[in-house]
Amino acid sequence: MVDAFARAGWQIPAPAATMFAWAPIPESFRHLGSLEFSKLLVEKADVAVAPGIGFGEHGDDFVRIALVENEHRIRQAARNIKRFLGSAGEAPDNVVALNARR
Repeated sequence: MVDAFARAGWQIPAPAATMFAWAPIPESFRHLGSLEFSKLLVEKADVAVAPGIGFGEHGDDFVRIALVENEHRIRQAARNIKRFLGSAGEAPDNVVALNARR
């Protein structure tokens, strides 16, 4: 998952012995916060993540991704994210909150 998302343009640190990855929100979307970015991924990329703000005040620059999907679904999510990041360019300041499902 980490490699597939990196090829899509989203660098995520490899998790150590856990079924979750903590992914920093891409810089151009960081101003939205984790809740709004999570909603945007659902609406625009059909990818569901958990907003980091739900895990404490220091989590708002991150989203949590569960590593429980099969390879096909992970590749599908990476393609959707690549398309989303490629078409989004700079996130506009007036982006409305969204949330994702695969």
